[in-house]
Amino acid sequence: MNILRRLLRSSAAVGIVIGTVTALGVLGIRAVGYFQTLELLAYDWCIRQETRTAPADPRIVFITITERDIHSLGRWPLTDEVLARALGLLIQNRPRMIGLDLYRDLEVPPGYDKLEAIFKTSPQIIAVTKFAEKDTDAIPPPPALRGTDQVGVNDFVLDPGGVIRRGLLELDDGESTAYSFALRLALGYLERDGIVPEPDATNPEHLRLGRTTLIPFEANDGGYADADARGYQILLDYRGGRAEIRSFTLSDLLSERIEPVAIHDKIVLIGSAADSVPDLFHTPYHTGFRTLRPTPGVVLHGLVVSQLLRAAVEGVPPIATWTDEREWAWIFAWGVLGGLVACWARSPLRFSLTVTGGLLVVAGIALILFWRGWWIPLAPSAVAWLGASSIVAAFISSEEKKQKALLMQLFSRHVSPEVAEAIWKERDQFMDGGRPRSRKAVATVLFMDFRGYTTLAEKMEPQALLDWLNAYLGAMAQIVIEHGGVIDDYAGDALKANFGVPLVRGSEQEIGRDALNAVACALAMRKELDRLNRHHEEQQLPSVGVRIGIYTGPVVAGSVGTAQRLKYTTVGDTVNIAARLESFGRERAEQMSGELTCRILVGDSTVRYLGDLFLLERVGEVSLKGKEQKVGIFALSGRKVQDSLVREEQTP
Repeated sequence: MNILRRLLRSSAAVGIVIGTVTALGVLGIRAVGYFQTLELLAYDWCIRQETRTAPADPRIVFITITERDIHSLGRWPLTDEVLARALGLLIQNRPRMIGLDLYRDLEVPPGYDKLEAIFKTSPQIIAVTKFAEKDTDAIPPPPALRGTDQVGVNDFVLDPGGVIRRGLLELDDGESTAYSFALRLALGYLERDGIVPEPDATNPEHLRLGRTTLIPFEANDGGYADADARGYQILLDYRGGRAEIRSFTLSDLLSERIEPVAIHDKIVLIGSAADSVPDLFHTPYHTGFRTLRPTPGVVLHGLVVSQLLRAAVEGVPPIATWTDEREWAWIFAWGVLGGLVACWARSPLRFSLTVTGGLLVVAGIALILFWRGWWIPLAPSAVAWLGASSIVAAFISSEEKKQKALLMQLFSRHVSPEVAEAIWKERDQFMDGGRPRSRKAVATVLFMDFRGYTTLAEKMEPQALLDWLNAYLGAMAQIVIEHGGVIDDYAGDALKANFGVPLVRGSEQEIGRDALNAVACALAMRKELDRLNRHHEEQQLPSVGVRIGIYTGPVVAGSVGTAQRLKYTTVGDTVNIAARLESFGRERAEQMSGELTCRILVGDSTVRYLGDLFLLERVGEVSLKGKEQKVGIFALSGRKVQDSLVREEQTP
């Protein structure tokens, strides 16, 4: 139980608990779809970084119909005669496949007979059709191609915001299944290389194309939450989407300004790129800060065709996603790591650098894995990292404020600023569960008490008595602080001070320094007492003498009391012996110390640390009340040499 309690009090345990709770919260928010927008934007960012230098596919050529082409021809849509002439010129240059991304379900006279003849005699031509949706009707293919395998659906799946990130390979309207426009073109191109679609050997429901099995998109893959996963979809990688495509205008084709080599054995796609024709779409390139012109649908079809060719011929699979369990573990790990790191990075500068560095690492890993074909959770893991680290930092900051307030309450008025700062720096070792930890130490304890205080108290007015007493105690307390001691307690006219706590000493040299400081402090008290007595005598106030007892030995240092009234103190035989040295032989105090107003008795355990610096008179070896073993007692009268203060600056 004690081990568990200490574990729960440790900052690492706090970091783990808060990190775990934060990660679970992020996972819950992600499960209901609130991270989808951020994750899709992260996907777009990875696309833009990954495809920055990717070249255009040399196997694909575009014939685009521009605004200038439409104005030159003087009408839209193209007549059957113009379209037949364009297709005939392309066929002369022997392309491997021709994709016609124009709806031709109705005749556009003149020239329908010519166009129909070309459709029927040119198996390399693939035309488009459109499936019926909730708000739109179906658009049939050209009449001459109905019922043939020269037709593909040209539908796109739009994400929120109208962005296209997925490509369709098949659609099922409940009655029949149709291949997509891009898949038809890719299959026609690959057929000459002996590559045909076939079921995957492991999962027959999955389509294998050449060297790659195309895993269908599921509704909750990657950053999606309950997305439309109807049909057979894949994530688009947009490789080559930023490169300058190999493109010619319809006017170039009709004027026969295109070299045959540019068309030969290629896939040629014909479609509109004119702003007046509603066939423009948004892609991941349009979700950044740059304002770009929407991408023509014919170009998007070409990018899907290119991706299918790379999958079949080069073995480059579509973007894949992790399993749910792996994604959960990834997000959970970043939450816990953020909580743990915040426990270490406590300074504002270190915290800022660490958190920023962590975000860069998350983004870097996500980008590198994306380059290798994996889309992993970037936004949730970044939020888990940032959220956990921020919450832990705020919690630790709040706890540190409480601890510092407690420490300052306990020590700020009773120690030097250097010691107070050292205590705060070592707070992790010093505090336990919001209060100072009890620790064993070797310390030197000093007790001081006034002689004749009771008699004086009976003769003086209460306020005058307190003012008089505070003058002495205030001066004595300041001397203790200046010599590196800690004021432990006041009891009427008595004062207790410790040298060697709360910062526990680790060597005999440090213990000896505390003993020297305590003895030097006692001599300084004697000197200050003489000065105050002379001053009070001049003001016709009573003077006073004091008794001081000093002893060095093991103590237990810790806090006692309640949260409302907490005190840091030392207990043990060393404290008892020092107290008895102070009160030893009260009736013989004047005889033992001559005419001195301050009698100082030092125990033998302290004397062994003093060397040959002080004038000590052996009183004897006596048994103290309540103690079985005898204690050697020495009366301290001064220094052997009047050098500088013995005390050295405490080293934390």
